[in-house]
Amino acid sequence: MEQYSLLREFADSWALLVMAIFFVAMLIWPFVRPNARTFYEDPSQIPFRHEDKPAPEVRGGEIPNDGQPHGQIPGQPKEAR
Repeated sequence: MEQYSLLREFADSWALLVMAIFFVAMLIWPFVRPNARTFYEDPSQIPFRHEDKPAPEVRGGEIPNDGQPHGQIPGQPKEAR
């Protein structure tokens, strides 16, 4: 049998089964992992953070600046100029 035919047959059978099992495992993983609820609690509440009051206004589509120069990573030393 040619190599292509052998690989195609493998991909159509066992590889497909392995990928399907991997996909289902990745769907289930966040729910069965220890401490998963505490890890995902904060991100799950992001849409509801500004429910009582509006989010801070950003004028002109600018991203709020926390005092760092553009491109500066917080905690990194400033480059000598």
